[in-house]
Amino acid sequence: MSDALTAPQPIEVRKVPLHSVSDASELAKLIDDGILEADRVIAVIGKTEGNGGVNDYTRIIADRAFREVIAAKGTRSADEVKQIPIVWSGGTDGVISPHATIFATVPVDVALQTDEPRLTVGFAMSEPLLPEEIGYTPMISKVAAAVTEAMARAGITDPADVHYVQTKTPLLTIHTIRDAKSRGKSVWTEHTHESMDLSNGCTALGVAVALGEIEMPTDADVMHNRGLFSSVASCSSGVELDQAQVVVVGNARGIGGRYRIGHSVMNDALDADGIWSAIKDAGLELPDRPHHSDLKGRLVNVFLKCEVSRDGEVRGRRNAMLDDSDVHWHRQIKSCVGGVTAAVTGDPAVFVSVSAAHQGPEGGGPVAAIIDLGDEPSGYPAP
Repeated sequence: MSDALTAPQPIEVRKVPLHSVSDASELAKLIDDGILEADRVIAVIGKTEGNGGVNDYTRIIADRAFREVIAAKGTRSADEVKQIPIVWSGGTDGVISPHATIFATVPVDVALQTDEPRLTVGFAMSEPLLPEEIGYTPMISKVAAAVTEAMARAGITDPADVHYVQTKTPLLTIHTIRDAKSRGKSVWTEHTHESMDLSNGCTALGVAVALGEIEMPTDADVMHNRGLFSSVASCSSGVELDQAQVVVVGNARGIGGRYRIGHSVMNDALDADGIWSAIKDAGLELPDRPHHSDLKGRLVNVFLKCEVSRDGEVRGRRNAMLDDSDVHWHRQIKSCVGGVTAAVTGDPAVFVSVSAAHQGPEGGGPVAAIIDLGDEPSGYPAP
């Protein structure tokens, strides 16, 4: 694998819209305009417009479109392109707009030179995850090992410099449940939609273990002890793979570049201050009562996870999301938090993903923000 994928280097990061579920034209334009090199793309994190469920194949369609552009405009083999971590979160409920955030390395000699902390990215794939391991400590251990490997590739030695860990892991399907049973194994749940929350939550515990946020939990802690969580994990799951795909995003000194990342948490679904705290943590100076106009194109994107509080309340007020038989709470809370986030950023193209078990505090979730500290911001403010 080339050094452009494995060695810590300055990072260029851009957010682009998806004009349709199979559209990667804006990625192609970045490459054609010389902003990114196809062979230097190291990760993509995006939102697609499907249902966000087990059978959300918009993720696969978007994945194929982006990989085809990277392959066609670069020199990497099909196998090498296949290894690039491309993480799609399905479901753009409410005002959330389909988009992708693209990470690519840039040559050291053309990057902004600085000794200040700047954005760095590393990735890794875990050992294969068997269906009977999903929701149990073997999965936690495999994820933790992959996070440690990704940190090393990012050139990060101090876990405090990790601000965002995006993962994609397998969930349980009828096929994989049958596979486990055929080998005499049992699974944590036979409800495939529930397994999305399970896979995400168990993965988050692996992230937390790797970063020293918690000690190694027990099987009984998974999905039950919500006091155990990671403040930087953003975990997604689907049918696309059978391993944990891990992208670690943090800051490193001496790497150069114009971007920096910070993080915080939302304490509940309405906690706009948590989003502003992440932006400030990334290094952007803001007034005491900031408005999206204060961002001035410096915010590249924010990345959030959200979860319905299990007590069915927000700030002491009852809601009916958990009792709704028509629209699953996944879609309702995602729409709610997406609206809060877009009101902060002034841009509906925000990465808001649901199913945040063990990711941030109960009823809330983690927030990461990437800002542009270059002389002229390259971000994409709202039109």
